[in-house]
Amino acid sequence: MVFAALAIMLSLAYCGSPENTEVLENTAQEQETEAAKENTQKNILFFGNSLTAGYGIDQDDSFAGLTQKRLDSLGIDYRVIHGGLSGETTAGGLSRLDWFLEDKPDIFILELGGNDGLRGIKIEETKSNLLGMIDKVREKYPDSKIILAGMQIPPNMGQEYTNQFAKIYPEVAEEKDVTLIPFLLENVGGIPELNLPDGIHPTEEGHQIVFETIWPYIEEKIGE
Repeated sequence: MVFAALAIMLSLAYCGSPENTEVLENTAQEQETEAAKENTQKNILFFGNSLTAGYGIDQDDSFAGLTQKRLDSLGIDYRVIHGGLSGETTAGGLSRLDWFLEDKPDIFILELGGNDGLRGIKIEETKSNLLGMIDKVREKYPDSKIILAGMQIPPNMGQEYTNQFAKIYPEVAEEKDVTLIPFLLENVGGIPELNLPDGIHPTEEGHQIVFETIWPYIEEKIGE
C-alpha cells in the first residue's frame, strides 16, 4: 500500500510539473488551431459515379484529384472531397447524399446520370433525382454554388431515348438556375486512345482533358 501511495504521488507530481503542463497547453492550442482551420477551409464536393471516382487510374490523377493539385499550386485554400462511387445511379446518389453533406460544400459538382442512361432508366426518374439532389444541397446550404456536369450516351437504347436524355441536363440547369457544363467528356468521349479498353472510362490523359474542361467553371465559382 505504501508503494502504491508513493506511485500515485509521483504520478500526480509529474502531471502537475511545469514542463508537462506546458506540453498539454501546447497540444490543446494546436488542436484548437487545427479545428479553426477546418472550420474556415472551404470545400469542393465532387459527387458522382466511376468517372468522378477515377475508375482504373490513381485517384490523384482523376479530374477531381487534378483539381486539388491545381488549387494547391495556386495557393487556394480549398479541400476537394471525392464523392464518386462506381456504378452509381441518380437514385443511389439521392439516397447517399445526406452523408456527404455533413461538411458544407462551398462548391457542389454533380456528375450523375450516365449509368441511368446506359441502363435505360426512365427519363422522368433521372430528372427528378437530379432535381432532388440539388434541392437537398440548397435546403441545407442555400449559398453553396452548384455545377451540373452534363452527360451524353450512345444510341444503344434508341435515338429517341438518347435525344431525350441529352435534354435532361439543360432543363435541370435552367429550372434550378445552376451552372451547366454542357458535356463533361467533351473531346474525350468516344475517342479510343483517351479511354480505357472498356471504352467508357478515361485514361490519365483523358482525365487531364476533362479537368481542363471543368476548371474554368470551378475557377469562376471560386472568384464569385
